[in-house]
Amino acid sequence: MYDDVLLPTDGSDAADAAVQHAIELADRYGARLHVLYVADTTEYSTVTFEDAVVDPLTEEGESVVDGVVEQATDRNVDAVGVVMKGGAYETILQYVEDEGIDAIVMGTHGRRGLDRALLGSVTERVVRTADVPVLTVRAD
Repeated sequence: MYDDVLLPTDGSDAADAAVQHAIELADRYGARLHVLYVADTTEYSTVTFEDAVVDPLTEEGESVVDGVVEQATDRNVDAVGVVMKGGAYETILQYVEDEGIDAIVMGTHGRRGLDRALLGSVTERVVRTADVPVLTVRAD
């Protein structure tokens, strides 16, 4: 039923709540788990030091993605981690299309969505516009 499952994450506690659900879904169907961190370039995130440009969001994303991929691998789930730059929900939807994703698992709130009553703004947009099933997981 599912060959490729996407877990978009921003490393927040709310997003972490979806990790085990995504790993379990991928495990149950023998699917590949794609772990995606979007370094939101619509916000200011680049810092310049001595003529070198460092993007702390990208570095954080690599750490977050590596941690989830390691958890999946420990459960014998095929997993790939990706860090991309762009607008969060647009990049998620483009990744779904480009990679032939069959299902998305994501937390109801991320770092930017804590003020929303029901869903985080990124999650809400993905739920409303994705062409594949989206499983949302609420943090405790």
